[in-house]
Amino acid sequence: MPRSGGWMRRGRLGVAGVVAGALLGLGACSSPGSDASARSDGASGKPSGEVTVFAAASLKESFTTLGERFEERYPGTEVTFSFGGSDALAASITGGAPADVFASASPRTMEIVTAAGAASGKPAVFVRNQLEIATLPGNPDGIASLKDLTGSGLKVVLCDESVPCGAAARQALDASGLKLTPVSYEEDVKSALNKVVLKEADAALVYRTDVRAAGDKVEGVDFPESADAVNDYPITLLEESGNTATAEAFIRFVRSGEGQRVLTGAGFLQP
Repeated sequence: MPRSGGWMRRGRLGVAGVVAGALLGLGACSSPGSDASARSDGASGKPSGEVTVFAAASLKESFTTLGERFEERYPGTEVTFSFGGSDALAASITGGAPADVFASASPRTMEIVTAAGAASGKPAVFVRNQLEIATLPGNPDGIASLKDLTGSGLKVVLCDESVPCGAAARQALDASGLKLTPVSYEEDVKSALNKVVLKEADAALVYRTDVRAAGDKVEGVDFPESADAVNDYPITLLEESGNTATAEAFIRFVRSGEGQRVLTGAGFLQP
């Protein structure tokens, strides 16, 4: 089954130097409707081998499922994941970390990778995500709106503004004209949610997909201002991929009908 780890997980060794040979062995056509890359699956058209996918923390549950299904569909493939804050992943990629695919929680963090020339082709938006308030089970503080989070005595956690969930929270707060001082800023959405799960905070602004993934460990509260801060999620093949054919096949699988059903089932919005 797919392997996963934090964003600092070591990728495959020895991919440098094989990219040029891989490119020469690949055709130039792409699948219909896919603009994630201009490269093809190669002569055999059958994915094989290992690919490393760097993906936003909020994609962990969905991508783990998709990785398992991809490996079942294509025996002989292995998908390894590194999940974390999109900005940290982007910095790791531009710093030379070996990876084949990058799935970001915002176009801004994807731009870090494309501006550095580390993306191959044009990134494609494959889902969108919206914020929700995560409260303690049963919502004991009676939180019903974004304004309620500004009440004195409440311990509220936000993602750091450098990561997409934090930038979206800031956008929603600005749209509402509210000022909120959190007890902490977290490095990614899972860390923010975990503060509520562990009862170290009363509430957190996170993605609705993470609230759903947490089950009965938290309770979700919708708020209208979240419509002003919906994040697009782009995905791309990386320039230094050591297994371009299989990486492209995984991207197509994510964007396929089956992939979209898994993602929307987890609470993501269609692009």
